Amino acid sequence: MKYCKNCLMPDTRPGSKFNEEDVCQACINFEKRKKIDWKKREKQLDKICDKYRREDGYYDCLIPVSGGKDSHRLLYEIKEKRDMNPLLITIGDPFTKTTAGLQNYRNLGETFNCDHLLFELSIDLFRRVTKIAFEETGEPLKFIEAAIYTVPLKTAVYYNIPLVIFGENSAYEYGTTDEDTHSANDYIFRIFKSINLEYWLKKGISKKEVNAIVPPKEKDFKKIKPEVIFMSYFVPWSSTQNLQIAKKYGFRDLSHEWIREGCIENFEQIDSIAYIVHLWLKYPKFGFQRVSDISSRRVRDGKISLQEAKKLIEENDKKMDQKALDDFISFLGYTTPRKFWDIVEKYWNKDIFEKKDGVWVMKEKIRKQMESIV
Repeated sequence: MKYCKNCLMPDTRPGSKFNEEDVCQACINFEKRKKIDWKKREKQLDKICDKYRREDGYYDCLIPVSGGKDSHRLLYEIKEKRDMNPLLITIGDPFTKTTAGLQNYRNLGETFNCDHLLFELSIDLFRRVTKIAFEETGEPLKFIEAAIYTVPLKTAVYYNIPLVIFGENSAYEYGTTDEDTHSANDYIFRIFKSINLEYWLKKGISKKEVNAIVPPKEKDFKKIKPEVIFMSYFVPWSSTQNLQIAKKYGFRDLSHEWIREGCIENFEQIDSIAYIVHLWLKYPKFGFQRVSDISSRRVRDGKISLQEAKKLIEENDKKMDQKALDDFISFLGYTTPRKFWDIVEKYWNKDIFEKKDGVWVMKEKIRKQMESIV
């Protein structure tokens, strides 16, 4: 395990790329921003919008949203600045919602005057697939994260909407690819091909229940041929900048509601209380979680120093928020936290962690690798 010398992102992220100088691909990609003609890219976005804008008042684009700051930024760029008529769609989950999350969700449609679809899996189905995925893969939201892509594309086909707009190209922003492109079509089809329906059928999920993650039929897709794009190609994508724009349009953070353990901000992934358990589960497997993700981004943005990032990671990356854990355990029906931790036990990466006095801790040689950078 090694760390990027520029931002401290570890190389254990699946698909992570580092150059010979121990700089991660995410930092390399970010550095390329300095040479990008952003005005030219915005004009490219203008042309795409002009191509698909409909004068008859019908929906001309579909935007998958959660209600978060990035969703607000998307609507600012598409509805406010370019006068498009988007249909919004949210793939919901039945975890307990935060007050801020509910307000932000409602705020999108009201502030930007958009029609908004909410797609929710059967609660019983969601509980079963989440439990299966957690216990067998350590990725509780594996099923619904597939639906985040399949459902919007099937919706676009059904409603005859020619343009679908996602926020960031996470593969490029987090450095698992060096391909900087506005088109998300190939990315989406790779996800479609990776969906293993047979896995769920073998686990007792019926054919009638896997509808949400069945990709659109090829013959139906070809009739509409929706173009799928990443907004992060056209504007310099930044969590902090997106937050500032979102707040102008009514976005609320968690500052007056909930101080989360194992988090270093109050405005990322704030909709569902139990959701951050899914994010934390990267820690035992890969030696980092959301704190490292955000800290590395802040370093690239010039918001914090490498030393500050190191301190934040050391103090917070290992922490699990108790409120989130309680909600996760309660929803899945475990009677005690012991059941959760017994399942997590098998996911600890023994190349990274060792057990001392019954507690998993990061190996000293791994800690020293980080310390040697700063």
